[in-house]
Amino acid sequence: MDIIKRLHEELKIPVDKLNATIELLDAGNTVPFVARYRKEVTGGLDDTVLRNLLDRLTYLRNLEKRKDEVRALIEAQDKLTDEISAAISAAETVTEVDDIYRPFRPKRKTRASVARERGLEPLADLLMKQENAYTPSIEEIAASYINEENGIQTAQDALGGAMDIIAETVSDNADFRREIRAITFRQGSVVTKKTADNDVYEQYYEYSERLAKIPPHRILAINRGEKDEALSVSIETDRDQIIGYLISEVAVNKSSTAFEYINAAVNDSYDRLIAPSIEREIRNEMTDTAGESAIKLFAVNLRNLLMQSPLKGKTVLGYDPGYRTGCKLAVVTKTGAVADTAVIYPTKPHEKIEESKRVVRRLIERYGVDVVAIGNGTASGESEMFIAETLREIGGKTKYIIVSEAGASVYSASKLGAEEFPDFDVTERSAVSIARRLQDPLAELVKIDPKSIGVGQYQHDMKPARLDEALSGVVEDCVNSVGVDVNTASYSLLSYIAGINMTSAKNIVKYREENGEFRSRREILKVPRFGAKAFEQAAGFLRIPGGDEIFDNTGVHPESYDAAKALLAKFGKTKDDAHGGISLTEDAKKYGLKKLADELGVGEMTLSDILGELEKPGRDIRDTLPPPILRDRVLAIEDLEEGMILTGTVRNVIDFGAFVDIGVHQDGLVHISEISDRYIKHPSEVLSVGDVVKVSVKSVDVKKKRIGLTMKGISKD
Repeated sequence: MDIIKRLHEELKIPVDKLNATIELLDAGNTVPFVARYRKEVTGGLDDTVLRNLLDRLTYLRNLEKRKDEVRALIEAQDKLTDEISAAISAAETVTEVDDIYRPFRPKRKTRASVARERGLEPLADLLMKQENAYTPSIEEIAASYINEENGIQTAQDALGGAMDIIAETVSDNADFRREIRAITFRQGSVVTKKTADNDVYEQYYEYSERLAKIPPHRILAINRGEKDEALSVSIETDRDQIIGYLISEVAVNKSSTAFEYINAAVNDSYDRLIAPSIEREIRNEMTDTAGESAIKLFAVNLRNLLMQSPLKGKTVLGYDPGYRTGCKLAVVTKTGAVADTAVIYPTKPHEKIEESKRVVRRLIERYGVDVVAIGNGTASGESEMFIAETLREIGGKTKYIIVSEAGASVYSASKLGAEEFPDFDVTERSAVSIARRLQDPLAELVKIDPKSIGVGQYQHDMKPARLDEALSGVVEDCVNSVGVDVNTASYSLLSYIAGINMTSAKNIVKYREENGEFRSRREILKVPRFGAKAFEQAAGFLRIPGGDEIFDNTGVHPESYDAAKALLAKFGKTKDDAHGGISLTEDAKKYGLKKLADELGVGEMTLSDILGELEKPGRDIRDTLPPPILRDRVLAIEDLEEGMILTGTVRNVIDFGAFVDIGVHQDGLVHISEISDRYIKHPSEVLSVGDVVKVSVKSVDVKKKRIGLTMKGISKD
C-alpha cells in the first residue's frame, strides 16, 4: 500500500505537503509547533487536521506492519503464494488481513482439528469433489474410516468429522467472511430484550434498529445496558440470504450425492462458526466506531469548555456547597491569590442562616468581591437561594454564577492540590478551584484529568489509552493556542506547552522561585536540562509581559525576531511603537505581501501571523468569546412556565441534543429536533459548549426534574 497516496485520497492534502509534514512529525516536532510555526511547509494545516493525519498515519503504518508479520508467518509454513501475498497487499483493514491469516493461524483444539487428527481430511476432500455419483457410495467410503480406537465407531461419525472439516474451511475463507460481514451490516439489525428491571434502559426493553442506521450514542447505551445485565443483545440478519450465498459458492454441483453433506456442513459452518464470530466482529467494530465518535465529541466539548472566556480583573468568592460539614468559602483575588477562607452553615441540618449571611457580607465588603461562584454539586440549590437573598440584602453590584464543579474533588484530593495548598483541607481547595475556574477556565481545568471534567458521554466505556491520547491532545492545543505567562503559570499548565514535559515544567518553576522572574525567553535556556530543541518547540508559546523584549509577549517565534524588526523598520517604526499595538497590515498589503515576505526571508503565512501579533501584543484569543452570564436572582424549576424565554449557557453537547444552564439547578435539554428550524445531522453543527443562547421552555416535569427546551422560532435579537 502506498501510504502517502492513501492519505492524499482520504485527507485531500497535496502529496508534497504530506511528505514534508510527515517528515517534520517524524523528526519529533510537536503538533502545536508544526501547526503554528511551519505553515509554509504544511500548507497551513491546523492542529486538528494534523492530529487526524497523525492518527491515520499511525494506523496505516501499523496495518503495513501487520501485513509484513502475516506474510512472514505464512511463509514460515511454506504456504505463501503470489495470490495470498497479493490479497494481503490489497487488504485495507487489519480485520481483512486477519481474515486472510485465519486458515494459517495455529488453532486451539476444535472439532475440525480433532477430525484431522483422526485422519478424516481425505474424506472431506472427497466430499468437496462433489462428483455426481460415488462408487462405492459415500456411506460405504465413510465406513472404511471406522476406527473405534480413534473414536470413529460408525460411518456417520466419519461423515460428521469430515463435515466439521468442511465447516471450518468454509468459515476460514476470507472472501466468504468479507461478503457475509457486508450482508449482515446491510441487512442486519441489533435486537435488545429486557433481562432485568432498570428504568434507565426502559426504551431498549423490546427494541430493534438496523445496523446501518443506529447512531453511536445508542450503541454505547445498549452496551452499557448489557454490561449492567439489564439487556440481552443480539444481531439478527437474513440467514436465508447468507446460506444461499454460501451454497452457491461452495456447493458447485447440486446434482452430486455429496450435496446433502455439503449443505449440512455449510449450515453448520454459518450457525456455529461464522455467525457468532461475525456478530462479535461487527459489534466490536461498531463499538470502536461509536467510541471514536464519542471521543471526537468529547474532544470538541472539552476544547470549547477550556477556551471559554476568562473573567479577568474580578475578585471571586468560591463557594463549595455542603450539608453536614458546611459550605466552604475562599476569596480569590484578581491575580488568583487566596486572600481568605471561611466555613458557613446555611443549609440543613444546621441552618445558621443569619450567622452565615454575616460571614458572606464581611468577606464581600472587606475584599470587594465582584462575583460569587457557586459549585453545582450537593446543596447547590439551597446555596443559590441563600446567596441570592444575601446579595439582595446587601444591595451592591456583586453577582453570582453557578459553576460546574466536575473534577473539583479530584483536584482537591490530588498531589497537585496538596502541593498548592498544603494547609487547606480538600473542601477548601475545592472552593478555590471553583473560583479560579471562573477566572481562568483553562489554567485551572488543566490541573484535572480531562475525563473528570464532565463534558463527555459514556467516557468510562471507551478505550482508556485512546481517550487519554485524544483529550491530552486537545488540552495541549488549547494551552498552546492561548500561550502562558511563564512567570505565573503553574507547572501543570506549563507541562502542556509544546516541548515541555512535567520534569521540565517543574524545573522552570523551581528556577523562577530561586532566581526571580524571567526577563526574556532566552533566559529559559538557563533552566537545567532545558535544551535547544525544547526551546525551539516551546518558545513561541511562552509569554513574558513587561519583559526586556516586546516580541517575548507575542506569538512571534524567536526565529522570526529579525524579520519582525525588519518589518517595523521597513515602515519607519521601532519596537517602542509596537508596545501598545501597531497595525501595519494595510501598509503591507499595499506594498505587496509576497514581495515583502521575500525581502524579509519568511513565508507569506508567517508574515501574516507577525502582522497579527504586532496589532495586539499579549492578546488573549479568548477575550473575543461571550463572557459568562452573571445572575442576581434565583430561578426554581417551579417558576418555569411553558413558553418562557430565557438566556442560558450550553454546558454539554451530546449526540441527541444539548444541555443548557438556564439558571435553574437542573440543566434543560434541547433535543436535536428543537435546535434549529433547518435539518441538522448533529447538534454540534449549531451549538458548542460555552455558547450563550436564547431558549424557550417547552416542557417541565417537576417530579422527575426534567426541563425540555426549544430554540425554534426565537428571535436572535
